[in-house]
Parts: sequence; structure tokens; C-alpha cells
Amino acid sequence: MTSENSQSMKPATVAKKLGIYLPATPQEFQDSAISRADFAELQANPPEWLAELRRNGPHPRPVVAHKLNVSISGLARGGVEDALTTADITALLQSPPQWLVTERATHAAVRAEAQRVKEAAAKKGATKEAKDNAAAKRDAPKASKRDHA
Repeated sequence: MTSENSQSMKPATVAKKLGIYLPATPQEFQDSAISRADFAELQANPPEWLAELRRNGPHPRPVVAHKLNVSISGLARGGVEDALTTADITALLQSPPQWLVTERATHAAVRAEAQRVKEAAAKKGATKEAKDNAAAKRDAPKASKRDHA
């Protein structure tokens, strides 16, 4: 799967970049280094096993957390330690346990606060820029009538 002169990545790195659960991949994938060209090919034209893993899982924890709209820490607090399939995730979403409801609310609050902080920083930056522009105009030498003649 790799050529002699190209850079290669470990299977765990490639699995992470592809958003798939490494233990669920074919043994051949797990045992070989993957070149950057092979990685690009996997992204552009995924083989059936890769498409199936992405579609039905099992999914790694970052993907599970994203699909459930919680943090990875929230998964751990909820007792989810293993990879989940799409069917498992769907079942959790259809009748969410209390921990999932709580973690989704917490995650939403954290994201809202992060957005508020980002907007406040942008506003503060815009205000500072406006003040700097006003100070530059104030401190600039003024042209007199004699300069125009």
C-alpha cells in the first residue's frame, strides 16, 4: 500500500483522519503504513469497507460525540466507553437517557458561551480599531489653507 520514496502514515493516524474506528478496519489496513497518495485515494474513492464503516460504524468516540451533540468528556461521564454503531446512536437519540439530555444541555451552554466570548472579543477588537483610527486622524498633521495654494 505504500511506495518506497513517499511519506507514510500509521494506520491509527489514517483512521483518525478518516473518522473511522481502527479495530473495525480490515487487518491488511491495520498492518500497513499508508502513503499520502493512498490516503488521498481513500478519501476520493473510498472502498466498500470504508463506506460501510462510515455509514454503519462502529464509530470512534469523537464521531459518536459529534452525532450525539455532546463532548467526548460527556460520553465518558455518561458511561460510554466503547465505539457505537449507527443503530446504537439512533436508539440513544430516539429515547435519550437522562445523562444524554443533561450532557446535550451542558454542551449547548458551553458552545453558546464560547460564541458569546468570541463575539465580545470581535466587538472589543472592532472598538479598539475604531479608537486607533480616531487617534490616528486626530494626531495627523492638519493641512492648512497655505498647503493648498
